[in-house]
Amino acid sequence: MNLTSNPVQEIFGDVKCPGDKSISQRILIIGSLLNCDINVSGFLNAKDPLSTMAALNQIGALINKDGDLVKIKKRSEPFISPESSIDLGNSGTGIRLLTGFISGLNLKATLIGDESLSQRPMSRVVNPLVNMGKKISTNDGKTPIKIKGGSINDNFQYQMPVASAQVKSSLILASLSSGNSIHIEEPKVTRDHTEKMIEYCGGKIDVQNSSEGKIITLNKSNLAEISSYEVVGDFSSAAFIIVAALISKKSKVLIKNVGLNATRKGLLEVLLKMNANIKIVNQRKTCNEICGDLIVESSDLEGIEVSDSIIPNIIDEIPILSVAASFAEGETVIKNASELKVKESDRLKAISDGLEAMNIKHDLLEDGLIICGQNNNVSVSKEIDSFGDHRIAMSFLVAGMRSKEGIIVKNCKNIETSFPDFLNTMNALGMKIHG
Repeated sequence: MNLTSNPVQEIFGDVKCPGDKSISQRILIIGSLLNCDINVSGFLNAKDPLSTMAALNQIGALINKDGDLVKIKKRSEPFISPESSIDLGNSGTGIRLLTGFISGLNLKATLIGDESLSQRPMSRVVNPLVNMGKKISTNDGKTPIKIKGGSINDNFQYQMPVASAQVKSSLILASLSSGNSIHIEEPKVTRDHTEKMIEYCGGKIDVQNSSEGKIITLNKSNLAEISSYEVVGDFSSAAFIIVAALISKKSKVLIKNVGLNATRKGLLEVLLKMNANIKIVNQRKTCNEICGDLIVESSDLEGIEVSDSIIPNIIDEIPILSVAASFAEGETVIKNASELKVKESDRLKAISDGLEAMNIKHDLLEDGLIICGQNNNVSVSKEIDSFGDHRIAMSFLVAGMRSKEGIIVKNCKNIETSFPDFLNTMNALGMKIHG
């Protein structure tokens, strides 16, 4: 599916941020362990969370959608080994978290995904689970992941060689579902939605700051009974709306219910350093997660050197940050982001190809980009290929508002994996995107 984004001068209005994809998937997993019925509001009705829901039901969970609510029913029977392979589609988060979760349940299962997911590395999740006692095989470090047996070791201690929220969460969920304890040291602070959710659900989890990262200890515990859970808005989705408002000539947008977890809002810090006009109002806590409303206005952005330390917390937002940098004054330097090569696409190359098509001067580095911004509209020499990557597609559709004649972005179907209402949301604010 190809989409065209036409130039516009301004966007205005109020919009509610779509539910957080990562949190939506985690509450399905952790909620299925609880000894009670739960109503989940704010759930992201997108392909990735729905794939996780289907996978959990395949092993015996009782989860269904009822209008705007997701209902997780108390189970009367234990989880079961699935009769067929579990297909997680395009969801890297889903397959990595469920590999840990299912391992802890002592089930046998085969996890697969679509063509894109089948090319993504899984060893960094599988190897520590094997060290925990599980028998797991892969196809040279990729899917299918075959979980064969073996019990999770109690009081497992793991020092993570590389910071990864998905790996950390997978190991925590393996211990949680097995009823065992675990001790993890992470070298850098990563997303902590799993820890916050377990704490909210009554689990005995201790998090302490170390010299560089954190030390997480999950002790054996019974989770509490909760009747409801509200998913806050996804900052990664809000990022596209934020940048669209910033780079336009005269815009003002209110984005409601944006998740502002300290490990997720790194892009906000970067944009503020670039002279972005963004205000946080009505800040509050919802189900142990910080959220608030954002007022965003057109800004004269300035290029900066992005700190290496913040890269793990903006890794998903680097594509849209690259668009913001393209329309800033001066040079923006992004390094230490080699993880982008093994996302839904090689995002570094995909960004570089898009910038080249927009005639934006830049250098593609081994682990990042140097972007020479220009504070004027761009002529696009050719179509931009998103390579089926939702974040690349949405980023360059946002860039289209600063093009002279519009931007055609190819292979946009996977937008529905994380932000299925993207077109309607952006067009309601004043953008002109069409098929």
